[in-house]
Amino acid sequence: MTASFATPSSPFLKGLPMTQPAPIAFDAASAEVSAFLARADAADIDALDFGVIGFDVEGIVRRYNTHESQMAGLSLDRVMNHAFFTVVAPCMNNFMVAQRFEDTAGAGGTLDETIDYVLTLRMRPVKVKLRLLANPAIPLRHLFVQRQR
Repeated sequence: MTASFATPSSPFLKGLPMTQPAPIAFDAASAEVSAFLARADAADIDALDFGVIGFDVEGIVRRYNTHESQMAGLSLDRVMNHAFFTVVAPCMNNFMVAQRFEDTAGAGGTLDETIDYVLTLRMRPVKVKLRLLANPAIPLRHLFVQRQR
């Protein structure tokens, strides 16, 4: 007996939703954001209309979406695989941002806080909302960036 698998064009899948993660809002519920980040790929992250930066426990950037690249004026090559708080965005290496990630990691807890912030490095001051996200179940810590209009 041979197995048969349904393909995207298969009649078995007509009318059924595909399993791509739905885009999330900047202020989506924590559980929804965690589920999205755990399964999203680069295309899913690029589909979002706000900035997303993901970095590992060492602070090395592993995710950086197109929206943030365009808004910050920093290319993927300039950001990916570089230390976020010391090379890419030293203006966030402070008690309001970097220290919150460190304190949460030290306590083994989760972080989901939104703060008003002003970006100042390499640009005129820009008011943003930052959403700081860390969950021990997800290997990357994330920072969402929403520019204020």
